[in-house]
Amino acid sequence: MSLINWLDTRADSFNADFTRLLEIQQENQNDVREVVRDIIQRVRTEGDTAVVALSRQFDRLNASSVAELEIGSGRMAQAVETLRPEVRDALEQSIARVRAYHEAQKQQCGQAAEWSYQDEHGNTLGQLVRGMERVGIYAPGGKAAYPSTIIMTAVPARVAGVEELILVVPTPDGQINEVLLAAASLCGVDRMFTIGGAQAVAALAYGTETIPRVDKIVGPGNVYVAMAKELVFGDVGIDMIAGPSEVVIVADESADPQWLVMDLFAQAEHDELAQSILVSTSAGLLEQVDRLISEKVPQMRRTSIISQSLGSRGALILADSDEECAQIVNRIAPEHLELALADPAAFMPRVRHAGAIFLGHHSAEVVGDYSAGPSHVLPTSGTARFASPLGVYDFQVRTSVIHCSPAGAVALSRDAAVLAWEEGLEAHALSAEFRTTG
Repeated sequence: MSLINWLDTRADSFNADFTRLLEIQQENQNDVREVVRDIIQRVRTEGDTAVVALSRQFDRLNASSVAELEIGSGRMAQAVETLRPEVRDALEQSIARVRAYHEAQKQQCGQAAEWSYQDEHGNTLGQLVRGMERVGIYAPGGKAAYPSTIIMTAVPARVAGVEELILVVPTPDGQINEVLLAAASLCGVDRMFTIGGAQAVAALAYGTETIPRVDKIVGPGNVYVAMAKELVFGDVGIDMIAGPSEVVIVADESADPQWLVMDLFAQAEHDELAQSILVSTSAGLLEQVDRLISEKVPQMRRTSIISQSLGSRGALILADSDEECAQIVNRIAPEHLELALADPAAFMPRVRHAGAIFLGHHSAEVVGDYSAGPSHVLPTSGTARFASPLGVYDFQVRTSVIHCSPAGAVALSRDAAVLAWEEGLEAHALSAEFRTTG
């Protein structure tokens, strides 16, 4: 019996089955929204008192003040010294690669974004780019701890010029991950609080007596965190509303079935709602992968999560052609796309929507999670159609600059006055006309 869904594009039911596969069955959104709305309101009105009470309730933390929930820089630095050498080296190498990638991205952003020119009237027009003042990072800490999330958010923020980084991370029952602490120290996090959930998002968005208000909140979390980010957006910036993690793999017979299986498992082990999909024109390859899935799932540490994820949202999809494979990819607009093909470069022009693309058999999605360089915070749930990976540009604000010369002001103001009168805005028109008469 197969542990993963099979779909065939030639089947009459394919479109209906494929649509159902992409649906995400989560908790009742209205119920979640009301719970989160209440939490946010409590934090806004009660500040530290609410944060402490909610941390006691949800994370079972025995704290009497938010000060007790803050991790000092010394404690973070201490964690670095306790790391096994290979773990510290891996963290430092990952941070260096992520920094190098985003330094290159910053140069490209700067060339395209900060500019000025002088028009024929002597007016100078342009744009400034500045890093944000303060950013909040949410690092998940529920089913697993994610030091990599800190690297993938804090490093591009620093490269962009953000002045202060505030990290929040849930620590149920007070269990703190030492590698996460070390990552925070190595990435230059300024302040860290052991709070999570909607109350952490609310505290960052509005500030409390102890936790400073930030300009933007980034980082993934559960459905309550996602809902809180949605509700505070507008009062504070956010990166995106992240859904469950997902990978689509397009493979041909040149791919190693064992590699494909483990790449599917790598996404499935995140949580039960994660999605792993393999698309191929080779029925033989899909059958090999199916047999290996049944063989390997019982051997995995997170067997239950993987089997539930593959059984509910995973799929092996048999397609008729490369063009049909591309149509499936673009319809999904996946967070991660692996092209496990003999000639991935030939297929890539067909891809219109994907958060990150991994070319060739040796480019496993997992290196994007940890060490390749680009941020692993990517658009999910089809939002790659209009959203982009987290990058330097997400931590910058742009300011238009207008400097009129005396002669240039006359030319611009004449046109402005004409249009203002047409719109019925008298003060606008007169403000402009004053500049035309000296």
